[in-house]
Amino acid sequence: MAAAEPKPPVGAAAAGRLARSCWSAFWDYETPKVIVVKNRRLGIVYRAVQLLILLYFVWYVFIVQKSYQDSETGPESSVITKVKGITLSEHKVWDVEEYVKPPEGGSVFSIITRIEVTPFQTLGTCAESMRVSNATCDSDEDCVAGQLDMLGNGVRTGRCVPYYHGSSKTCEVSGWCPVEDGASVSQFLGTMAPNFTILIKNSIHYPKFQFSKGNIENRKDGYLKHCTFHEVSDLYCPIFKLGYIVEQAGENFTELAHTGGVIGVIINWDCDLDLSASECNPKYSFRRLDPKHIPASSGYNFRFAKYYKINGSITRTLIKAYGIRIDVIVHGQAGKFSLIPTIINLATALTSIGVGSFLCDWILLTFMNKNKVYSHKKFDKVCTPRHSSGSWPVTLALVLGQAPPQLYPCSTDPGQAGQLQGEGQSQARAIPPPWPCSTSAPSEQMVDAPERGAGPGLCASEPSQQECVLTDARGLAQL
Repeated sequence: MAAAEPKPPVGAAAAGRLARSCWSAFWDYETPKVIVVKNRRLGIVYRAVQLLILLYFVWYVFIVQKSYQDSETGPESSVITKVKGITLSEHKVWDVEEYVKPPEGGSVFSIITRIEVTPFQTLGTCAESMRVSNATCDSDEDCVAGQLDMLGNGVRTGRCVPYYHGSSKTCEVSGWCPVEDGASVSQFLGTMAPNFTILIKNSIHYPKFQFSKGNIENRKDGYLKHCTFHEVSDLYCPIFKLGYIVEQAGENFTELAHTGGVIGVIINWDCDLDLSASECNPKYSFRRLDPKHIPASSGYNFRFAKYYKINGSITRTLIKAYGIRIDVIVHGQAGKFSLIPTIINLATALTSIGVGSFLCDWILLTFMNKNKVYSHKKFDKVCTPRHSSGSWPVTLALVLGQAPPQLYPCSTDPGQAGQLQGEGQSQARAIPPPWPCSTSAPSEQMVDAPERGAGPGLCASEPSQQECVLTDARGLAQL
C-alpha cells in the first residue's frame, strides 16, 4: 500500500493564496465614483480648502516667487574701488598712498584709522615683552638659553634683565629691538576719515540671459566729479563717504576707528528681465561683519614694517595698524518667463486642489456618524466574466476589461431572465443568459436627513452587498 503524500504546510498554502491574490489585484483598474453629499458644513470646508490652495499658488507662488520664470542666481561680477582724501595725525599728514592697504583697488581693502609705531628697531638683544608667557624672571636661572617661544619676539639668551619701565624683569631675547610693547607710540588718523570718499565700480553679467549692466550712469558731462551717492536722486553715482557707510551700518565712527572693524557693502541685483533693462537697478545695504560683542574676535588690526639704513645698519619702523576694512559683496538673481516652469507649477496647482477632496473624504470616513453608509456607497467592485472572442468589438472589450456585447438586453427582473433562457434551448447553449443588472446609478447623492423608501441618509436604494455587474458594451463596440 503506497504511502500517503505529505500535505504542504498550512503557512505555505496561505502564502500561495496571498501571492495569487496580490497578483490578481495588481491588474485591477480603479476609477473614481462620483457621490454628491448634501452637507453644508462639509461643503464649506471643501471650498475653503480649495480657496486657500488657490490663493497660495496665485499670490505666493506666481506673484511673490514668480515661479513662472526661469531664474539664474549668482551673477558674474567685477569690483573696482578707489579712495580719496587726506587726514592728519599728531605728527604728520597722511594721504591715500599711506593709509589704504592694499592699494590695488580690489573688492576688499582697509583704511587705517589708528597706528601704534615702534621706531628704530635694529637687530640686537633686549628685554622680552611681559605679555609673553613665562617671560618674567628674578634671576638668570629662570631663563633658559636658546629657548624659542613661538609667541615671543626672539631667542632667549639666558639672562634676566630689567624691563623698559618699572621694577620688573624679563628674560633677554635676541631679535628686533626694542620690542613692540616697550617703545610703541600711538597715533590717531580718524579725525578727517569720515570725509574720505570711496568710489565702487561694479559690473554684473547673467550668462544664461546674456544680460549685462553696471552701477555707473553713462554720462559725459563730468557727473562723477561733483556727485555723491543718494538712494533716490543719485542711484548711479556710487561714490560713498566713509562716515555714511559706518552710519548706515549702525556703528559709532570714533569707537570703530580706535578698535577697527569690518564693514560689508552689499550690492544686490534682483532683475525681472520681462521688464525693460532700466527696471534692473542695484540696491545697496551696509552692515558690520565682525562680531563686535565678542571681545576675543572683535576689531581689526594688522602689522607691517618700513625698512631703511642708518649708518650702514638695517633699521625698521614697525607699525601696528587699526582700521576699517571694507568688503564689497555682490549677489543677485535674474528671472525671465519660461514655458516649462509655468506648466510645471500650473500642473502642481491643479493637482494640489484635489487635497480638498482628500480631506473631506477623510472627515466623512472617520468622524461623521454616517461614515459606514458613505463607505458602502463610495466603493463598488465590478466583476467581468471571461468569454471567447469572435470579432474585433469582443476582443477590444476583453482587452479593456469589459463584457462582450450581449444578444439579449440586460434585465432587472430575475424571472424575466429565466424566461429568456427558456426560449430556444439551442440558442441558450451558445449564448449565456443575461445577468441581473445593478440598480445603482453612476452618480449617487447623500443627504443629512433620511427620506421615505430609502436607507438612512440615501436618496437612492442599492443592495447592501457588492455585486457583480455586467456593463453594456454596445457603446464600446462602436469604438
